[in-house]
Amino acid sequence: MAKIEQKMSRADAGRLGGEKTSKTRGREFYQQIGKKGGTSTSKKHSNDFYKEIGKKGGSSTSNTHSKTFYQEIGKKGGASTSKNQDTTFYQKIGAKGGRAERRKYSS
Repeated sequence: MAKIEQKMSRADAGRLGGEKTSKTRGREFYQQIGKKGGTSTSKKHSNDFYKEIGKKGGSSTSNTHSKTFYQEIGKKGGASTSKNQDTTFYQKIGAKGGRAERRKYSS
């Protein structure tokens, strides 16, 4: 009986190529190309672009995650911030928040 050869799908070829690149290039390679891509994108797009994709991502995430998810990432972020910041950081953001509240109610 004759063998029937099946073509590899693009998805499979891409996955195999990505796995090989990952093994041969390493983490630093991906960090470098990510930085280049980010720099290039920031030159091509305005702040409005980033606001729009942020809203889309936030909306998508809120549709797929519960309140508990947000509580957990908030705790992680708070713990990380407290390790990296001193009291002056909290004083600055507290003052900034206070000014925003005063403006909101003085209008």
